[in-house]
Amino acid sequence: MNKPPGMTGRRQIITLGAAALATPGTIFAQASGLGDYPKQQIRIIIPFVAGGPTDVLARAIGVKLSERLDQPVVSDNRAGAGGNIGAEMAARAAPDGYTLMLGTAGIFAVNPHLSKVRFDTQKDFSPIGLTAALSSIMVVHPSLNVKSVKELIALAKSKPDGLSYASSGNGSASHLAMERFNREVGVSIQHIPYKGAAPAVNDLLSGTVQVMLIGLPTIMPHVTSGRVIPLGVSTLKPSPLAVGVPPLAEAMGVPGFEVSNWLGLVAPAGTPKAIITKLSAEVMSILRTPEVRDQLLKGGFEPLTSTPEQFASHLESELNLWRKVVKDANIQIQ
Repeated sequence: MNKPPGMTGRRQIITLGAAALATPGTIFAQASGLGDYPKQQIRIIIPFVAGGPTDVLARAIGVKLSERLDQPVVSDNRAGAGGNIGAEMAARAAPDGYTLMLGTAGIFAVNPHLSKVRFDTQKDFSPIGLTAALSSIMVVHPSLNVKSVKELIALAKSKPDGLSYASSGNGSASHLAMERFNREVGVSIQHIPYKGAAPAVNDLLSGTVQVMLIGLPTIMPHVTSGRVIPLGVSTLKPSPLAVGVPPLAEAMGVPGFEVSNWLGLVAPAGTPKAIITKLSAEVMSILRTPEVRDQLLKGGFEPLTSTPEQFASHLESELNLWRKVVKDANIQIQ
């Protein structure tokens, strides 16, 4: 059956009219694979309680990301099990770009070696990018009368099992970092676990324990007051938050020794690559702005940036590193 005269032309006119109505942004989004993303609220799962370092960082990023994407970005605190509850929730969320998670080295690289977790760091998440690091500093009680890491090592070797260090708990960042230190330099400073950083610091200040490797923001007031002596920072470069304190790698004579507690943004595995690329570009741009960098530095963070591929490589190397530390030190969570 023949088509009515003019039908083909009418269809062409309608099609051309629709194309003419498409905005440049819509055409670009379709060509880039983004479709109409984002078209609704985005949530960032924070696997810790409100007010903590991870929460502060996520909200700082979320405010600026909301402005750039012209959509609400909300924080969703899901604390528990050392961050595992929030991570499990994120791993099972729809891979559509509307659920993200800001996780830590402990969640991604340490927890899988310490307990049975219901997520796989490399299979269940799509890395977006590293965002910041919370650097640590090694400090000692003044009663030890040591002023450098080399002096501490010499003292520890002269008194096997005679010195002790505090941590905020078995399997915590401070515990694992010090066990790595012990093995790198061949000493056996004894571990005393506490239920949190506050009681650990209190016993350090009283001299009940002599050594601690702890987050800079927590201990710096006591460094400034002279109640503890700083020996080295955990980053490969000197920290602007502890001027004059050398990196532990340099002070120990162990190149590459670094134990900063980094944080990174991920999405559920299977999230479209175009969305991952878009989010990574926006977040990395946010972290490079002077306003956000200054805000994070004042809060004790050192801003980091990376591509999704660089973050994926970092995750693999960190998983391998802490697997060895946990195994060699026979660290177990009771």
